[in-house]
Amino acid sequence: MTDPASSGRVSIQDRIRQKLACLMPSQIEIADDSDKHAGHAGARDGGGHYRLLIVSPEFSGKRAMTRHRLVYDALGDLMHKEIHALAIQAYAPEEAKTSPARSI
Repeated sequence: MTDPASSGRVSIQDRIRQKLACLMPSQIEIADDSDKHAGHAGARDGGGHYRLLIVSPEFSGKRAMTRHRLVYDALGDLMHKEIHALAIQAYAPEEAKTSPARSI
């Protein structure tokens, strides 16, 4: 079996990280839950199910809905093809500093 890294292929998680770089995140964690949704319509069509934790200064002073919109906008066409479902935890740095360690 060919290693995706050696064949020039980039994983969906890596593509998500690349797209979200425009938000200047200090922390990104991505979990692939696609295996838990086998047989689901989105999974059959090739779209994965992911959980995202992201900490970015771009989220300071913004409501959750605006933060999520920034994430969706940054991901662009990935949201229509490779990603079927995305659970987002989006925090500003000051929230991450004053809260217990966050992870997904």
